[in-house]
Amino acid sequence: MSHSPRESSTPTEFGSQYDTDEEQLTEVTPLTAPDGSAPQTNNRHSDSWITFKTRLRYYVPVFSWLPTYSIQIFIEDFLAGLTVTAILLPSALSYSVLAKLPPVHGLYAVVIPGAIYSFLGTSKQLVIGPEALVSMLIGSSVVQQQRYMDKEGDEVSAILIAGLITFFVGILTFILGIVRLGFLDSVLSRALLRGFISAVAIVIMIEQLLVMFKLSETAAKDGIGHASSSVETFVYIITHLDHAHILTTMVSFSSLAFLLITGFIKKKLSKRWPQVQFAPEILICVIIFTILCNILNWDEDGVDILGSIKGGGFPSFQLPFPNHSHLRDCFEAAALISVIGFVESIVVTKTYATKHNYAVSANRELVALGTANLVGSFFQCFAAYGGMARSGINDRAGAKTQLAGLINATLVLLCLLFLLSAFYYLPKPVLAAIVTVAAISLLEELPHDLYFMYKIKAWKDFALLFLTFFSTIFISIEYGTLISVALSLILVVKHSTYPRITLLGRIGDTNRFKPIKDFPDQAEHVEGVLVVRISEPLYFANTGQLKDRLRRLEEFGDMSVHPSEEARMSPIENVIFDIETMEDIDASAVQILLEIIVAYHQRGVNVFFVKLRENQRKLFIRAGITDRVGSDHFFKRIPDALEYINRVGLNIE
Repeated sequence: MSHSPRESSTPTEFGSQYDTDEEQLTEVTPLTAPDGSAPQTNNRHSDSWITFKTRLRYYVPVFSWLPTYSIQIFIEDFLAGLTVTAILLPSALSYSVLAKLPPVHGLYAVVIPGAIYSFLGTSKQLVIGPEALVSMLIGSSVVQQQRYMDKEGDEVSAILIAGLITFFVGILTFILGIVRLGFLDSVLSRALLRGFISAVAIVIMIEQLLVMFKLSETAAKDGIGHASSSVETFVYIITHLDHAHILTTMVSFSSLAFLLITGFIKKKLSKRWPQVQFAPEILICVIIFTILCNILNWDEDGVDILGSIKGGGFPSFQLPFPNHSHLRDCFEAAALISVIGFVESIVVTKTYATKHNYAVSANRELVALGTANLVGSFFQCFAAYGGMARSGINDRAGAKTQLAGLINATLVLLCLLFLLSAFYYLPKPVLAAIVTVAAISLLEELPHDLYFMYKIKAWKDFALLFLTFFSTIFISIEYGTLISVALSLILVVKHSTYPRITLLGRIGDTNRFKPIKDFPDQAEHVEGVLVVRISEPLYFANTGQLKDRLRRLEEFGDMSVHPSEEARMSPIENVIFDIETMEDIDASAVQILLEIIVAYHQRGVNVFFVKLRENQRKLFIRAGITDRVGSDHFFKRIPDALEYINRVGLNIE
């Protein structure tokens, strides 16, 4: 019996047994109805079911890898999840301190968002959790809001404020994905982003020095707080080192030295013995100093310890809507966190997708990250995104699917249920050292970027980087944030409003034309004729400067010449627009183009168009451009237009 190609195809990976049964049933189904017509109903239902399964696998990626999952893959994912958990546990506790929240909330931010992402995310290696930069931004906003509410230091209000910011982060990120704005990872200038991230790293380290010297309380009494700039805080620390707590200082810098040295050794040894890279030096540091603190009674000698951690167990449901909060400020902070968090996550996602040759979608990543944070905001989490370091460990540990992230979240949940008491004697200076190491890692790419900018003489990027850096250091993170976002948007708008037009010249005595700017020794101006190529679609944003740019090309022949110079070009009598690469044009641009044509005609300059697209011809007719220019002024090639000018005697040599 014959089959359609669909009926004879192999079972799909999702629901393969069901599909096989369906095919067997299809074989005994009559191909024609009693009246001789084809039975359409079953085919329509079958097609709808196949379409539904295809869409489900696409939008909920768990259904694409779960049906083919195996015990061998589970073992690899479990080992990867276990390895990452050993690194993420102490880091999550430390980042909670940065976010001005109780330590347990860092673990919450691993469990809920991490579990949700494992079902919706497209990256197999990305590990979701708290990040130093995002935590710092949340902590800064929490402190600012608490000052407005006159509740500084209140844990309950801090949890609600962080939850509200995370709620906005989730909503914004989700909406960005739904409306397909996954290209936003290209909006922030790399120079601005590098300057901001580097400055935040410095701010983090300076703030942790207060904890590492145990000067926080003294500084608060002397008026040094979160309203102070980082420079003021650093000067205070330097001038008050004689007030530092000796034992706390020793614990702080010995743990910091341990982390830096072991990290350096691990990096060196891993080249020869790859297994060394999985050593959880942060967890080892936490275990060693917690045991030493318990045995030597450092807490009795003045070293601050974590103590009894409030919370624990599965994160409880809580509406993240505090009273008297400044929603606009929280929303602004969430907007920056959404963009920065997504940029960092998508870089990791694309890196490992390329390495392992599988497809990812920036838009679906936005939806997954947005959903993870949105749900997490109702379970006392703060914003969580993917991190390069832990995702790299996850990859090298052998993670094969998103289940490694779910295993990681499950292991952290088990810690919340049964192991929180083990962190009772963990010294807070050790957490500060862990955060400091994370901040140092944020500076790793700065030297490379600075050298690259110097190498290519990108002085504008240099200026943007340092402007953002110093505004964040000397004023505040809020101002640095504002400047970063504002300048990025200004640069994007400036770029998009700059019409791409090129002056073309003839190559010798041939009929070939090339950009004069790119071929200055070959392409020559045609006397009395301005040949201009419009190299992009025209719309309301990029036509505002079109008149001015055409005037400058007419006078100087090059946009790089300063407008104060004397005109270098002889007067023109004809203008030819090559619009082959102008794929589209909107109503505003058509109106401005008509005004340009009218202005040329008033000066006695003839206007011609070359390679007008069929989809734009009707628009030119309706707008009156065709009547204004003349239907005989449209040509398929530039040489044809020049030949017409010669033939009718329009003053061309």
